[in-house]
Amino acid sequence: MRLRPLALALLLAGSVGSVAAADLMQAFELARQGDPQLAAAEARAAAARAGVTQARAALLPQIAAQASLNDQQGDSTSVGTQPDPNNPGQVIFGRSTGSSDIRTRSLGVNLQQSIYDHADYRRLAAARAQAAAAESDRLAAEQALGVRVATAYFDVLTAIEALASARAQEAAAKRQLDQAETRLEVGLAPITDVHEARASFDGARANAIAAGTRLDDTREALTEITGEPLEGLRGLAVEFQPRLDDAEGLEAWVERALAGNPALQSATLRLDAAGAGVSAARAAHYPTLSLGAGWNDSTTWGNRGSGNFNFPADGQSDGHSIGITLNVPIFSGFATQAGVRRAVADRELAAEQLEQQRRGVIRQTRNAYRSLAAGAAEVEARRLAVVSARAALEAGEAGLEVGTRTVVDVLLAQQALFAAQTQFAQARHAFLVNQLALKQAAGALVPEDIAAVNRLLTVDAEAPLDATR
Repeated sequence: MRLRPLALALLLAGSVGSVAAADLMQAFELARQGDPQLAAAEARAAAARAGVTQARAALLPQIAAQASLNDQQGDSTSVGTQPDPNNPGQVIFGRSTGSSDIRTRSLGVNLQQSIYDHADYRRLAAARAQAAAAESDRLAAEQALGVRVATAYFDVLTAIEALASARAQEAAAKRQLDQAETRLEVGLAPITDVHEARASFDGARANAIAAGTRLDDTREALTEITGEPLEGLRGLAVEFQPRLDDAEGLEAWVERALAGNPALQSATLRLDAAGAGVSAARAAHYPTLSLGAGWNDSTTWGNRGSGNFNFPADGQSDGHSIGITLNVPIFSGFATQAGVRRAVADRELAAEQLEQQRRGVIRQTRNAYRSLAAGAAEVEARRLAVVSARAALEAGEAGLEVGTRTVVDVLLAQQALFAAQTQFAQARHAFLVNQLALKQAAGALVPEDIAAVNRLLTVDAEAPLDATR
C-alpha cells in the first residue's frame, strides 16, 4: 500500500517514540490528499475541461487519410463460334480461357473545415461555461472539506471531553456508593441512600459506555474524511476565550456570500451554459457553410488476360478536389423544434436551481453569522455554568457531611457539573466551527483560516482520558 507523504511522516514520527499529537492542519492536509468527495469534484472539473477541447474540435480542420491495397485475381472461360479460316463461309466451335491478376493501390487525403456553423460556436460557449461551473464546484468542495474536517475533528474533541466527564462522573458515583454503604454499616444513613447511590452509579457507568461508543464513532467519521486514523489529537487550552471580531455586520456578510460563494457562482454559470444550449438548439434552423478538399492517387499494375493473350493492366491516376458546401435545413421531422423546447426547459430548470441556491446561500450565511454571534456569549455562559455547578457540588458535599443535604442532592449536583463541562466544551468547539462555516458561506475560506484555528490547539486533548483510565 502506498503511503501518502504526510501519513508517512506521521508513521515515522510514531516509530521513534510516542506518537506525536496530530492537529487540525494535519487532518486537513490528509483529507486534501485522499478525500473521495474532493477527488470526485476534481475529476468532474477535469472532464469538463476536456469537454471544452471536444467542443472546440468541431471548429478546427478535420483531416483524414485513406490508404488501400486491392488484389483482384480471376479465371474466365468462354464458349463460342468463330469463322473457319480454312473454309470460308463456315464456322467452328471453340473455347477460350483467360486469367487476370490486377493489383490496385490507392492513397487519399480529405480535409473538412467548418466555415460557419452557429450551433458549434454556441456549443463551445456552453462547454466553457460548464467547465467554469465545474471549477467553481471544485472550489466549493475544497472549502466544504475544510468545514467537514473541522466539524469531524472537533466532534472527536467534544466526544473525548464527554467521555472524560462520564468516567469522572462514574468514579464520583462509585465514591458516593462506597460512602453510602459505609454510612449504612455504621447506622448513619438509611438503605434508601445506598439504593439511590447504586442507581446513580449504574446510570453513570452506562453513560460512560455510551460515551466511549460515541468517541469511537466520531473517530471513524474523521478517518472517513482523512483516509488515515489520527491519534493523540491536539485540543483547546482551558484558558481559550472566543472573540467575535465583526466590523461588517450581517448584511455585509450576506453581500459577500452572494458575490463570492462558489456554489452560487457554479449555478450562475450553469444558467449561462443552458442559455448557450438554447442558442445552439435554435441554430439548427440556420444554414451551415463548410469547405471540403481532397487529393487521391491510384496506381494499378498486373495482367488482364483475354483469350490466349495477356494485356498489361498498368496505369496511374491522381486528382484533387475542393469545394464549398452550403446546407440549408428545411424540415427535420419537428426534431429541431423539440430540441429547442427541451433546451428552453433546461434553461428554466437552471434558473430555478440558481434561485434555490441563492436562497440557500442567504440562509446558510445568516445562520452561520447568528450562530457565531451567539456563540461567544454562549461560551461565557457555559463557563459560568461550570463554575456555578462546581460550587453547588462542593456545597452539597459539605452539606451531606453535616446532614443538611442528602445523597440525592449530591448526585444531582455531580450530574449537573459533568453535563455543564460537556456543554462548555461543545460550545467552544462549535464557535470555532461556526467561524469557518461563515467564511465558507461567503466563499472566503482559505487554508490560512484553518491554520489560524489550528494555532489555538495547544494542549493534548487525550490527556483527560489518560487521567481517568
